[in-house]
Amino acid sequence: MNDLKSNRQAEQYDRIISDYDQHYYDEQSLSYRRRFILDPMVSGLDLNGMRVADLASGSGHTSLYLKQRFPDVAVEGFDISPEAVRRYEALTHAPGHVLDLTKPVQEAQRFDAAVIMGGLHHCVVDLPTTLANVTRMLVPGGKLMMFEPNADYILEFARKLWYRADHYFDDKTERALSHRELLSMGGGHFACEKVKYFGGPAFFLVYNSLVFRLPRRAKQIMSPPLMALERAYDCLPGSWPFASFIARWTKISGRTHQASNR
Repeated sequence: MNDLKSNRQAEQYDRIISDYDQHYYDEQSLSYRRRFILDPMVSGLDLNGMRVADLASGSGHTSLYLKQRFPDVAVEGFDISPEAVRRYEALTHAPGHVLDLTKPVQEAQRFDAAVIMGGLHHCVVDLPTTLANVTRMLVPGGKLMMFEPNADYILEFARKLWYRADHYFDDKTERALSHRELLSMGGGHFACEKVKYFGGPAFFLVYNSLVFRLPRRAKQIMSPPLMALERAYDCLPGSWPFASFIARWTKISGRTHQASNR
């Protein structure tokens, strides 16, 4: 059954990858990713000289960001979609690999860090196996950085309905995640350094313009005021107002420790 669900994810991404790239990697969405996701995610880190696995890498824009910010980083991409891997290698000129994270990987390469941008919520058919695979890929002390949809969001009910109705999603194989539950699934192999909840008006209408079918011209006009509003929205407390979260974990031995929400 898991094989069938994994195949659904690969086929789903192959179907939507062209539309996805047009909306998520234009100037406005890349600016949002950099300011509200990637910059906070790697803040305080120096990845120069390190090997970093870009998991669920898509076309490679996260690796491209890392190479620009850390010129001496060595990145490799991993994705369930062969088309995504082809695009990854063409964009980044770095090695790409087809990999289904929901299937056990015994002989994994070892990396100093791994980043997964919205990929874990596509692995809900077997999250424990996914996290076990990531654990094997990291050296002791290695960093795991992630961005995922927040299941504690006050409008989560609406997102579930949207997942069922919109052909850009597959509600049978993807869902939002609770950071607390996700960390507990790590089996005591990770300590949480930081978790930050975010995602307001610009998250939906700028970053996720594909979901709302916004034409590019409208997105360009709306982006400046929405980005300013997003900075103010980002100051709200707690987890329930926010659609997503970023987190950074460290691979350890022994008991996992929980960070505060903000």
